[in-house]
Amino acid sequence: MKKLLLFILFFGITSTGFCQLKSRNFGEIDSLQQIQKRKIIVFIHTDWCEFCQRMKATTFKNQKIIQKLNSDFYFIDLNAEEKRDIQFQNKTFKYQPSGNNVGVHELAIELGTINSQITYPVLCVLNENYEIIFQYSNYLDSNNFISLLENLKE
Repeated sequence: MKKLLLFILFFGITSTGFCQLKSRNFGEIDSLQQIQKRKIIVFIHTDWCEFCQRMKATTFKNQKIIQKLNSDFYFIDLNAEEKRDIQFQNKTFKYQPSGNNVGVHELAIELGTINSQITYPVLCVLNENYEIIFQYSNYLDSNNFISLLENLKE
């Protein structure tokens, strides 16, 4: 009986309280959209960006945000300095070096440029037809991010 109670308690905690954020990649979005149409949220960041890392450690650890992203959107985590080629919308996007071990990915530029510049972190929202419908370049805390997700869901 004790084992059963512990199992139920453990299963209840892991299934409801500690969900993991499902990060997709650009290669699987077409098939996912055929199953269920959703907006796509792309989080564009770098490893050296302090605000990017803070969002990863706080905003994207919030259980309400994780639940909303997993259930209502497709979430893509894009490192702007990714060196692998990315296929998206029948195009191949590549890493563009700009110096000694420095550069930026073409897809990060395509989705993250606002007013002719890219400043990290960037949130880019695409509709079901892969058109950019919203871009935001700044840190978002959990409360503001939840408000944004609620507005995007409408």
